[in-house]
Amino acid sequence: MIAIYKKELRSYFVSPIGYIFVALFLAVSSLLFTYTTLYSGTCEVNLYFTFLLYIFAILIPLLTMRMLSEEKKSKTEQILLTSPVSLFSVIFAKYLAAFTLFAGTLLASCLNFIVLYFYGEPNSVIMFSTVLGILLIGSAFVAIGVFISACTENQLISALCTIVAILATLIVGTLANYITFTPLRVVLKWISVFERFYVFTYGYFDVVALLYYVSITVIFLFLTVRVFEKRRWE
Repeated sequence: MIAIYKKELRSYFVSPIGYIFVALFLAVSSLLFTYTTLYSGTCEVNLYFTFLLYIFAILIPLLTMRMLSEEKKSKTEQILLTSPVSLFSVIFAKYLAAFTLFAGTLLASCLNFIVLYFYGEPNSVIMFSTVLGILLIGSAFVAIGVFISACTENQLISALCTIVAILATLIVGTLANYITFTPLRVVLKWISVFERFYVFTYGYFDVVALLYYVSITVIFLFLTVRVFEKRRWE
């Protein structure tokens, strides 16, 4: 599995995808940080991270759109199905490579926060917990992207479907506020990633939220494995 992980991580920088992702992420996050925090003269970063979550809908598909759809298009998916390594290990290694690049770039973007310590007194606990929440959400989004990539051989369709899926998880909580039917509103708020993310923005660590994001990640990785297992018997 480690060999597959290293190969997948290296592949991001053999092609332009890795460089484009890192460059766009750092550029967009820096601009967001400048306009939502520095220009406002505040040490609060909640608005910055809120906008950043929506940017993920565009950036994360760059990491996942070709991950498994390319395997299907080039007919190399049979290598996955006949690999001596378990299918879950292969899928997890690919997922982990994408998440590593995502997490590494996110942490690098956090260097922007150093500026806040020169003219203010930012709450380090809130920053740490918020970044942790962002990492958990990113983990779930990457898993969703991996699953969608496994369902099609067209990279463009994979990217577009991932964008729609991520945006849906982000706006469902907002839509719930306009629904008068209480049971449906409760369900929509329960599946909303924002409802649990807000806890982290107050400096608290929520075990329930942790389990929620981890569960999403595990479920979509499991579904990805099932997609390939189904093809094995076709």
